[in-house]
Amino acid sequence: MLLIQAGPKSDLGLLSLFKVYGKGLVFDTAVALYFCTIYAIYLLFLPRRWNNTLANRIITYTCFFIVVLIIMFSFFAEFVFWGEFESRFNFIAVDYLVYTFEVINNINQSYPLPWLISGMVLLTLLVGFIFNKLNLFKLSFDSDTRIATRLQISGAVLLGTLGSFFFISNSWGDTSSNRYRNEASKAGIFSFFAAFRNNELNYYDFYVRENEQVAFNTMKEQLTDGETKFRGKTESIRRTITNPGTAQQPNVIMVTIESFSADFMHHFGNGNNLTPVLDSLADKSILFTNMYATGTRTVRGMEALTLCVPPTPGNSIVRRADNAHLYNVSTIFRNAGYVSGFFYGGDGYFDNMNNFFGNNGFAITDRGGRMVPGESLKASRTIIPDSNVHFENAWGISDEDLYDAVIRDADKKFSEQKPFFDFVMTTSNHRPYTYPEGKIDIPSGSGRDGAVKYTDYAIGQFIKKLQSKPWFANTVVIFVADHCASSAGKNEINVDKYHIPCMIYNFKGDAPKEIGIQCSQIDLFATLFGLMNWKYETNWYGKNVLQPAYSPRAWVATYQKLGYLQNDSLVVLSPQQQTATYRWKVGTEEQQLIPNNKLLLQKAVSSYQTAYYLYKNGGMKE
Repeated sequence: MLLIQAGPKSDLGLLSLFKVYGKGLVFDTAVALYFCTIYAIYLLFLPRRWNNTLANRIITYTCFFIVVLIIMFSFFAEFVFWGEFESRFNFIAVDYLVYTFEVINNINQSYPLPWLISGMVLLTLLVGFIFNKLNLFKLSFDSDTRIATRLQISGAVLLGTLGSFFFISNSWGDTSSNRYRNEASKAGIFSFFAAFRNNELNYYDFYVRENEQVAFNTMKEQLTDGETKFRGKTESIRRTITNPGTAQQPNVIMVTIESFSADFMHHFGNGNNLTPVLDSLADKSILFTNMYATGTRTVRGMEALTLCVPPTPGNSIVRRADNAHLYNVSTIFRNAGYVSGFFYGGDGYFDNMNNFFGNNGFAITDRGGRMVPGESLKASRTIIPDSNVHFENAWGISDEDLYDAVIRDADKKFSEQKPFFDFVMTTSNHRPYTYPEGKIDIPSGSGRDGAVKYTDYAIGQFIKKLQSKPWFANTVVIFVADHCASSAGKNEINVDKYHIPCMIYNFKGDAPKEIGIQCSQIDLFATLFGLMNWKYETNWYGKNVLQPAYSPRAWVATYQKLGYLQNDSLVVLSPQQQTATYRWKVGTEEQQLIPNNKLLLQKAVSSYQTAYYLYKNGGMKE
């Protein structure tokens, strides 16, 4: 039926038809095995005398109803999804689970949802009625299968499931040059969970693209600073950055503040006095007043601040497979003789943080918990013990306790005469907004304002302790947000909801200073290394915003909407090869649709397309 919907675009021949159905049979069998596995284990251990009990009947009927309802829902949802995206379920479908409120409202307004749900329930009951009439349930309840036979049957199901998990990947369906045939050969449920695991959208399948060489040439033009010389193959942006002057080598601590919008600070118009410490530090720092986050989640901020690349569609590279040994900020610090550390107050297993940082040159310090494959290969890990924890909630320890761990580690490195770079990820400014009592004048758990004010208070305590250390005079401290507190609004991308604060504190000889040039998170370290007069090799997209050749721009994206901002013009690339350009009224949600500008669109496409190409083809590796 999906092939009929695709029509002539599938370009089917007899051989390709057999391939589509042959692969489809394999994918469908894998899905069937996944559905059967838990019940097969249940039947294996169910005593024969319990087969015909009421409890077993309830469990069997309930499981049967749920599985058939899922299959019915998937069946109808695939037609809707294919009609919109001409694809099996992919990361867009996974994304729909993230934005449940918006999606349910959209479906409810677009389709008669109560009738559809009622229809699926009735169809599921009809299937159950037919199975019952065919005595299939009775055969199960009256069975008297011995344990040896049950072991063989359940064992076969389990072996088949394990084989499917390890040997069948969704990409196996992508062998034809025709995308419609590839998509038709897959199974929707299998594709959904594959997308959930792989966390990405194929840029080439869903977005406007340019000739590869043209895209890279356009990108190189944007990255050129003075005498920049690119090296390597054509499809590369690897180059050497030269910053004249005597190189400085301070320790660097970057505090990445959870969900911290610029408008929390008095410097950006807030009148509630929530951030007296940060506002005071801003007056003594190099302050970026026009910086934008690349995304709306912590992992997106981590990606931008470590890899310095535009956000490729789907989930952050932090959560994807094959994200080890990437050329990142730690690479440059390590080449300069530094040791790098990643500090997190919760369990770094969350969002694949430990795996990403541990396999990209960082030693891990976190609250502890689970390990994931690969961590032990590249990362040392320090668990913050109970004795050093004074407050903890579901997300992790308080910011004060986390900063104390950073200081203890810095003391140790200083005693060993090791210069260091630390990436610190806070958690206190996160729901449920709880923190130690008696620290600020807003009760713990009362809302975002209290969490913001405690976050600011903890930074004040951190700075006081730092100032008493012998290594502080040669230490630069960066405060930057991972993303804003909220990105919701009336537009698909609300630029004002990406505006974040960033400041470089305690930098010798160049503060205070305000940098009002429009820039991105990915520009932070290129600018810092420029200030430090470092010469280094890089393949990232960040630029020194203080260079005369720098042109204002920023990347602002969701999982599927890819935005490129230049001054007040916003280009948005969407799945189905759609593009749109808006005139943004700076500082507001107001955006007016305007005709596409060819040059601006080319810049947007070249940046996202080349970033995706480099990630998929090893161009981001060290």
